[in-house]
Amino acid sequence: MSLATATPRLTIGVSLKMYFGHARTLAWASAVADIARHHPAVTSGAVELFVIPTFPSLVPVRAALEGTPVLLGAQDLAWADEGAFTGEVSGRELAEIGVDLVEIGHAERRGLFHETDQDVAGKVHAAFRNHLRPLICVGEPTRASRQSAIADVTGQLDRFVSTAVADGIAGPVIVAYEPVWAIGAPQPAPDDHIVEVLAGIEEHLATQPELAGSVVVYGGSAGPGLLTRGRGRIGGLFLGRFAHDPAAIRTILDEAQALAVTA
Repeated sequence: MSLATATPRLTIGVSLKMYFGHARTLAWASAVADIARHHPAVTSGAVELFVIPTFPSLVPVRAALEGTPVLLGAQDLAWADEGAFTGEVSGRELAEIGVDLVEIGHAERRGLFHETDQDVAGKVHAAFRNHLRPLICVGEPTRASRQSAIADVTGQLDRFVSTAVADGIAGPVIVAYEPVWAIGAPQPAPDDHIVEVLAGIEEHLATQPELAGSVVVYGGSAGPGLLTRGRGRIGGLFLGRFAHDPAAIRTILDEAQALAVTA
């Protein structure tokens, strides 16, 4: 499945992290695929939907998604394309098996596995050179003013894309704004904070023609109602545990469709 060539109105995605076993992952993917085949928000193009399962399930999930516009993502990639890197997975192989996008720089990778800005930039470069769309995670570690948060996360973004931009291979990205202090929290960050930081990221992207066509979504305990409360100022959602029930994804798509109808 090729990358989408047009920017949909909303981008909705789900990462399963390491919560599911293999059988449950495949059952979940089949249920999501069935929803996507029939839901007007997806079939009309009002929503671009992507799913990010674990590495072992990528190939069978690709098969489950056959005949749908759902994009397939990976949770990570190596900065190298081949070689003696035990346990790593290359962007070259991900592209070969039909992956569309790859998540890079999540706070868990940076916190648990000590990924540096240089590591993240190398992975973004690897994604671009293998024709994978980077889903770049950014977020301030502690709660701060909106202006401070915007400065922090746009600085992160600049550092993460710097090598690819310098080499002239950068292109559209998905920026997932996930304030670290809100990840896994009972509630997302306050609505006005989310809207203003997303707007700040979008304004920053508008100054970078190398990243033209990029979109910005919100993660960090995202759930139903947020798109509606955002009144068209939130470009999409990056969902976590809320979306472990496929019916919850349908709920979000229903909300997105209602917004598309009233726009």
